[in-house]
Amino acid sequence: MNHFKGKTLSWKASGGVIELVLDRAPCNEIGSAILAELEQFVGALKSLEKESHAVIISSARKEGFCAGADLRELFQRAQPLQAAERVSSVRDFLVRIHAVMNALDAAPLTTIAAVHGVTFGGGFELALTCDLIVADKMTRFCFPELRLGLIPGFGGIPRLKRDLGNAVVRDLLLTGRSINAVKAQAVGLVSQVTAEGDALRVARTTAAQLSKFDRETAIAAKRFIKPIPHEELRREIEIFCDLFTRPAVEAGLRKFVESSDALPYLP
Repeated sequence: MNHFKGKTLSWKASGGVIELVLDRAPCNEIGSAILAELEQFVGALKSLEKESHAVIISSARKEGFCAGADLRELFQRAQPLQAAERVSSVRDFLVRIHAVMNALDAAPLTTIAAVHGVTFGGGFELALTCDLIVADKMTRFCFPELRLGLIPGFGGIPRLKRDLGNAVVRDLLLTGRSINAVKAQAVGLVSQVTAEGDALRVARTTAAQLSKFDRETAIAAKRFIKPIPHEELRREIEIFCDLFTRPAVEAGLRKFVESSDALPYLP
Protein backbone atom coordinates (compact mmCIF):
# COMPACT_ATOMS: atom_id res chain seq x y z
CA MET A 1 0.00 0.00 0.00
CA ASN A 2 1.63 3.26 -1.11
CA HIS A 3 -0.81 5.56 0.68
CA PHE A 4 -2.79 5.63 3.92
CA LYS A 5 -5.03 8.10 5.72
CA GLY A 6 -5.84 7.39 9.34
CA LYS A 7 -7.32 9.30 12.25
CA THR A 8 -3.99 10.76 13.43
CA LEU A 9 -1.63 10.62 10.46
CA SER A 10 -1.31 9.84 6.78
CA TRP A 11 1.39 8.76 4.39
CA LYS A 12 1.98 8.47 0.67
CA ALA A 13 4.86 7.26 -1.48
CA SER A 14 5.62 9.00 -4.76
CA GLY A 15 8.76 9.48 -6.83
CA GLY A 16 10.91 7.52 -4.41
CA VAL A 17 9.93 9.66 -1.39
CA ILE A 18 7.60 8.57 1.41
CA GLU A 19 5.87 11.46 3.21
CA LEU A 20 4.45 10.81 6.68
CA VAL A 21 2.23 13.63 7.96
CA LEU A 22 1.11 13.86 11.60
CA ASP A 23 -2.33 15.38 12.08
CA ARG A 24 -3.91 14.96 15.49
CA ALA A 25 -5.38 17.92 17.39
CA PRO A 26 -4.22 19.86 19.21
CA CYS A 27 -0.51 19.25 18.52
CA ASN A 28 0.09 15.58 17.64
CA GLU A 29 0.43 14.34 21.22
CA ILE A 30 1.73 10.77 21.08
CA GLY A 31 -0.60 8.33 22.79
CA SER A 32 -2.17 5.00 21.90
CA ALA A 33 -3.93 6.35 18.79
CA ILE A 34 -0.84 7.78 17.08
CA LEU A 35 1.29 4.86 18.26
CA ALA A 36 -1.04 2.32 16.62
CA GLU A 37 -0.88 4.17 13.29
CA LEU A 38 2.89 4.66 13.56
CA GLU A 39 3.14 0.88 14.00
CA GLN A 40 1.12 0.49 10.79
CA PHE A 41 3.53 2.84 9.03
CA VAL A 42 6.60 0.94 10.23
CA GLY A 43 5.00 -2.28 9.02
CA ALA A 44 4.30 -0.71 5.61
CA LEU A 45 7.91 0.48 5.28
CA LYS A 46 9.00 -3.10 4.59
CA SER A 47 7.38 -2.91 1.17
CA LEU A 48 7.57 0.86 0.59
CA GLU A 49 11.35 1.00 1.03
CA LYS A 50 11.93 -1.22 -2.00
CA GLU A 51 11.01 1.61 -4.36
CA SER A 52 12.04 4.56 -2.18
CA HIS A 53 15.17 6.37 -1.07
CA ALA A 54 13.86 8.87 1.50
CA VAL A 55 11.23 9.47 4.19
CA ILE A 56 9.98 12.91 5.24
CA ILE A 57 8.10 13.28 8.54
CA SER A 58 6.13 16.51 9.00
CA SER A 59 3.07 17.93 10.73
CA ALA A 60 -0.18 19.38 9.37
CA ARG A 61 -0.86 21.16 12.68
CA LYS A 62 -0.18 24.89 12.74
CA GLU A 63 0.81 24.69 16.42
CA GLY A 64 3.93 22.72 15.63
CA PHE A 65 5.52 19.39 14.85
CA CYS A 66 4.56 17.56 18.05
CA ALA A 67 4.03 18.60 21.67
CA GLY A 68 5.24 15.24 23.00
CA ALA A 69 3.56 12.39 24.82
CA ASP A 70 -0.19 12.43 25.45
CA LEU A 71 0.07 13.43 29.11
CA ARG A 72 -3.63 13.03 29.77
CA GLU A 73 -3.39 9.40 28.70
CA LEU A 74 -0.19 9.01 30.74
CA PHE A 75 -2.05 10.38 33.76
CA GLN A 76 -4.67 7.66 33.32
CA ARG A 77 -1.87 5.07 33.37
CA ALA A 78 -0.82 6.47 36.75
CA GLN A 79 -4.23 5.84 38.33
CA PRO A 80 -4.30 2.07 39.15
CA LEU A 81 -3.94 1.52 42.88
CA GLN A 82 -1.13 -0.98 42.64
CA ALA A 83 2.30 0.28 41.63
CA ALA A 84 2.90 -2.94 39.70
CA GLU A 85 -0.14 -2.23 37.51
CA ARG A 86 1.09 1.29 36.77
CA VAL A 87 4.55 0.05 35.84
CA SER A 88 3.20 -2.75 33.66
CA SER A 89 0.94 -0.37 31.75
CA VAL A 90 3.61 2.23 31.08
CA ARG A 91 6.29 -0.39 30.30
CA ASP A 92 4.10 -2.00 27.64
CA PHE A 93 3.59 1.40 26.00
CA LEU A 94 7.29 2.28 26.15
CA VAL A 95 8.35 -1.04 24.65
CA ARG A 96 5.98 -0.44 21.73
CA ILE A 97 7.05 3.16 21.14
CA HIS A 98 10.74 2.20 21.38
CA ALA A 99 10.18 -0.48 18.74
CA VAL A 100 8.71 2.14 16.40
CA MET A 101 11.43 4.70 17.13
CA ASN A 102 14.20 2.12 16.66
CA ALA A 103 12.70 1.00 13.35
CA LEU A 104 12.61 4.58 12.08
CA ASP A 105 16.15 5.19 13.37
CA ALA A 106 17.51 2.12 11.59
CA ALA A 107 15.41 2.34 8.40
CA PRO A 108 17.56 1.78 5.27
CA LEU A 109 16.27 5.05 3.84
CA THR A 110 17.45 8.58 4.50
CA THR A 111 14.93 10.07 6.92
CA ILE A 112 14.20 13.78 7.21
CA ALA A 113 12.16 15.53 9.91
CA ALA A 114 10.60 18.76 8.62
CA VAL A 115 9.69 20.57 11.82
CA HIS A 116 8.11 23.84 12.88
CA GLY A 117 6.79 25.41 16.06
CA VAL A 118 6.49 23.21 19.13
CA THR A 119 8.88 20.23 18.95
CA PHE A 120 8.85 19.09 22.56
CA GLY A 121 9.37 15.91 24.54
CA GLY A 122 8.27 12.89 22.55
CA GLY A 123 8.01 15.02 19.41
CA PHE A 124 11.64 16.03 19.83
CA GLU A 125 12.46 12.35 20.33
CA LEU A 126 10.64 11.43 17.11
CA ALA A 127 12.65 14.07 15.20
CA LEU A 128 15.86 12.65 16.69
CA THR A 129 15.23 9.29 15.03
CA CYS A 130 15.65 11.01 11.66
CA ASP A 131 18.96 11.36 9.84
CA LEU A 132 18.38 15.05 9.09
CA ILE A 133 16.28 17.72 10.80
CA VAL A 134 15.11 20.66 8.70
CA ALA A 135 13.57 23.34 10.92
CA ASP A 136 11.80 26.55 10.13
CA LYS A 137 13.07 29.51 12.12
CA MET A 138 10.09 29.48 14.50
CA THR A 139 10.81 25.94 15.76
CA ARG A 140 11.60 25.39 19.43
CA PHE A 141 13.07 22.19 20.89
CA CYS A 142 12.59 21.21 24.52
CA PHE A 143 12.65 18.32 27.00
CA PRO A 144 10.18 19.45 29.71
CA GLU A 145 9.89 16.04 31.39
CA LEU A 146 11.76 16.93 34.59
CA ARG A 147 8.86 19.24 35.50
CA LEU A 148 6.77 16.06 35.70
CA GLY A 149 9.34 14.18 37.76
CA LEU A 150 10.33 12.08 34.74
CA ILE A 151 13.03 11.74 32.12
CA PRO A 152 12.32 11.56 28.38
CA GLY A 153 11.04 8.05 27.73
CA PHE A 154 10.91 7.60 23.94
CA GLY A 155 14.67 7.23 23.41
CA GLY A 156 15.61 10.90 23.26
CA ILE A 157 18.60 11.09 25.56
CA PRO A 158 20.56 8.11 24.15
CA ARG A 159 19.98 9.43 20.62
CA LEU A 160 20.91 12.99 21.62
CA LYS A 161 24.08 11.71 23.31
CA ARG A 162 24.95 9.87 20.12
CA ASP A 163 24.61 13.03 18.06
CA LEU A 164 25.72 15.94 20.29
CA GLY A 165 28.16 16.93 23.01
CA ASN A 166 27.35 16.36 26.67
CA ALA A 167 27.07 20.07 27.49
CA VAL A 168 24.08 20.44 25.16
CA VAL A 169 22.50 17.19 26.30
CA ARG A 170 22.75 18.12 29.99
CA ASP A 171 21.44 21.61 29.38
CA LEU A 172 18.35 20.37 27.54
CA LEU A 173 17.67 17.56 30.00
CA LEU A 174 18.39 19.25 33.33
CA THR A 175 17.08 22.77 32.74
CA GLY A 176 13.98 21.92 30.70
CA ARG A 177 14.38 25.13 28.75
CA SER A 178 13.84 25.35 25.02
CA ILE A 179 16.25 26.33 22.26
CA ASN A 180 15.38 27.87 18.93
CA ALA A 181 16.23 26.59 15.47
CA VAL A 182 19.28 28.84 15.05
CA LYS A 183 20.81 27.63 18.32
CA ALA A 184 19.90 24.06 17.39
CA GLN A 185 21.77 24.42 14.10
CA ALA A 186 24.77 26.00 15.85
CA VAL A 187 25.17 22.97 18.16
CA GLY A 188 24.74 20.45 15.35
CA LEU A 189 21.17 19.30 16.01
CA VAL A 190 19.57 20.84 12.92
CA SER A 191 21.03 20.52 9.43
CA GLN A 192 19.08 23.37 7.79
CA VAL A 193 17.11 26.37 9.07
CA THR A 194 14.45 27.75 6.75
CA ALA A 195 12.11 30.69 6.54
CA GLU A 196 8.86 30.32 8.48
CA GLY A 197 6.62 27.75 6.83
CA ASP A 198 9.31 26.57 4.43
CA ALA A 199 10.68 23.46 6.17
CA LEU A 200 8.65 20.92 4.19
CA ARG A 201 9.59 22.48 0.83
CA VAL A 202 13.29 22.40 1.73
CA ALA A 203 12.97 18.82 3.01
CA ARG A 204 11.43 17.82 -0.34
CA THR A 205 14.26 19.51 -2.22
CA THR A 206 16.77 17.67 -0.06
CA ALA A 207 15.01 14.35 -0.66
CA ALA A 208 15.16 14.96 -4.42
CA GLN A 209 18.90 15.57 -4.16
CA LEU A 210 19.35 12.25 -2.37
CA SER A 211 17.94 10.37 -5.36
CA LYS A 212 21.15 11.12 -7.28
CA PHE A 213 23.24 8.84 -5.08
CA ASP A 214 23.69 5.08 -5.13
CA ARG A 215 21.20 3.52 -2.74
CA GLU A 216 23.46 0.78 -1.36
CA THR A 217 26.24 3.27 -0.68
CA ALA A 218 23.86 5.52 1.24
CA ILE A 219 22.66 2.57 3.32
CA ALA A 220 26.23 1.52 4.14
CA ALA A 221 27.17 5.08 5.11
CA LYS A 222 24.15 5.41 7.40
CA ARG A 223 24.87 2.14 9.19
CA PHE A 224 28.47 3.23 9.74
CA ILE A 225 27.76 6.69 11.18
CA LYS A 226 24.48 6.06 13.01
CA PRO A 227 24.65 3.12 15.44
CA ILE A 228 21.55 2.42 17.53
CA PRO A 229 22.35 2.74 21.28
CA HIS A 230 20.31 -0.32 22.24
CA GLU A 231 21.71 -0.84 25.76
CA GLU A 232 21.13 2.78 26.81
CA LEU A 233 17.64 2.68 25.32
CA ARG A 234 16.81 -0.37 27.45
CA ARG A 235 18.17 1.39 30.55
CA GLU A 236 16.04 4.43 29.77
CA ILE A 237 12.86 2.33 29.94
CA GLU A 238 13.89 0.94 33.34
CA ILE A 239 14.68 4.39 34.77
CA PHE A 240 11.41 5.82 33.44
CA CYS A 241 9.39 2.97 34.96
CA ASP A 242 11.15 3.36 38.33
CA LEU A 243 10.37 7.07 38.40
CA PHE A 244 6.78 6.63 37.22
CA THR A 245 5.54 5.25 40.55
CA ARG A 246 6.68 8.28 42.55
CA PRO A 247 3.98 10.61 43.98
CA ALA A 248 5.72 13.60 42.37
CA VAL A 249 4.92 12.19 38.93
CA GLU A 250 1.21 11.83 39.59
CA ALA A 251 1.17 15.35 41.07
CA GLY A 252 2.94 16.77 38.00
CA LEU A 253 0.61 15.00 35.60
CA ARG A 254 -2.45 16.05 37.58
CA LYS A 255 -1.34 19.69 37.46
CA PHE A 256 -1.02 19.40 33.69
CA VAL A 257 -4.39 17.77 33.03
CA GLU A 258 -6.20 20.21 35.34
CA SER A 259 -4.55 23.26 33.76
CA SER A 260 -6.84 25.77 32.07
CA ASP A 261 -4.04 27.09 29.85
CA ALA A 262 -4.68 26.76 26.13
CA LEU A 263 -1.20 25.32 25.60
CA PRO A 264 -0.14 23.89 28.99
CA TYR A 265 2.90 22.15 27.52
CA LEU A 266 4.66 25.45 26.82
CA PRO A 267 7.47 26.35 29.24
